[in-house]
Amino acid sequence: MPCHAALMMATALASSLLLSGFANGLCAQSDAEIQFNVQGLNEGDTIFLANYYGNRMYYADTAVVDSKGKFGFPSPAPEKGGKYGAVLPGSGLIEVIVTGSHIALEADVTDLPGSVVVKQGEDTRLFYDYLAFIQEMRNKRAPLDERAKDSTMTEAEKAKLRQDLEVLNLQVEARQYSLQEEHGGTLFAKMIRMVQEPDVPEAPLDAANPQLWRYYKFRDLYWERVDFTDGRLVRDPALHNLLEQYWNGVMPQLPDTALVEVTKLITKAEGDPDMFKYLVHFFTFSAEKSQVMCMDKVFVALVDRYYSTGRADWLNEEQLKKVTDRAEDLRFALCGQRVPNIILPDTSQQVWKSLYDVDSEYTLLSIWESTCGHCKKEMPKLMELYEEWHPKGLEIYAIGNDFEPEPWLDYVRKKDIKDWIHVSDNPQINASDSATALIMAGVTTLQSLNFRTTFDVYATPKMFLLDRDKKVIAKQVGAEQIREILMRAEEENGMK
Repeated sequence: MPCHAALMMATALASSLLLSGFANGLCAQSDAEIQFNVQGLNEGDTIFLANYYGNRMYYADTAVVDSKGKFGFPSPAPEKGGKYGAVLPGSGLIEVIVTGSHIALEADVTDLPGSVVVKQGEDTRLFYDYLAFIQEMRNKRAPLDERAKDSTMTEAEKAKLRQDLEVLNLQVEARQYSLQEEHGGTLFAKMIRMVQEPDVPEAPLDAANPQLWRYYKFRDLYWERVDFTDGRLVRDPALHNLLEQYWNGVMPQLPDTALVEVTKLITKAEGDPDMFKYLVHFFTFSAEKSQVMCMDKVFVALVDRYYSTGRADWLNEEQLKKVTDRAEDLRFALCGQRVPNIILPDTSQQVWKSLYDVDSEYTLLSIWESTCGHCKKEMPKLMELYEEWHPKGLEIYAIGNDFEPEPWLDYVRKKDIKDWIHVSDNPQINASDSATALIMAGVTTLQSLNFRTTFDVYATPKMFLLDRDKKVIAKQVGAEQIREILMRAEEENGMK
């Protein structure tokens, strides 16, 4: 069968799939086949072979059902193994574990996955045996869960119920461990290993903080269940789920720590191109879209380390440029780094004010505009913040983002906020001849006149809290958050 890079969506389930089998490099095939005999299908029905890639599915191939309900696909190459599925008309899905060996199974569309009988394919057989076992455990648990809703149970009955539930949990754990012991060399055993929770011991009696001790132990054990040298595991949603849980809940939400931790994991995967690609992509773009302050520092560092050096060879030139350009957009205002000096004219439009000349313990760099509704709501709060913290060492260097100076100047005068350092540009100084002359004369800099690009200003207000050396302490924060940060700094440093 030919390998298809993109296919028309034909079923409800197919509409949720991403059509990119070719992009994932799955056209490589082995000599083995994946054969299906499924009752309830119609002759001529089109069936899609799809592979998981993280928590999504991608089309890899197509087949047509014959008069006896049979269809098949060439098996992807062993190194492209993982969890695949035959996508049937009417949203049905028959999953298989591909390892490059022959797979054959029978099923009935009216009872999936219960009717599946695996004729060939050890990993796929283990998979369906396990599914049947889990369904049996669910059936046993259902009456216990129903019983738990009874508010009239005595304490003794509750204790018995908890015990019965624990017995079921232990049976599931025992089955998982037996799979490891008896079939440890199989891909499916590795998949099962990924869903097993780390066995975290109790904290020692001399632990100062038992809960914190167990957290660190959990973190240490978290990734022991994943074989980072086996790229087939990227084609199982369990790996993606572990990565998301780690990124959002296990890993400390501190950029410097995060960078160290994710780099360790990526290094473990360097021997396998599929695993390496998946981890680099996941962590890079999780950092880019993160809402945690300063996490863009991780994004830029990963782009520098893996994309700008040519190691992200799965991207074409255009895609790579988008990634590296985005890193450049963010580079000049990363937490812990000194921002570029900004030199712009003040409200007189004649006197140029340098950010680096601001002599204060803290500088709030605020980029705002007079027509911005959110800026207007934030302005009274900033005025209160300035009144409270200016005597303690806070200065505000406010850049007007208006393209014409009149509305900006009018707002500053009306609101009587002249005590701040107010600067802005205007069409005259931004004209190409004027800008070149000012830069050549040393009056200002290109980064100053391009401050919207320098600070990635796509919305206002945009604020950066800087220390005495003009290094970023906090970014994209409001007045209340800035006050809290300053209060913590005052407590830690004894600022008066």
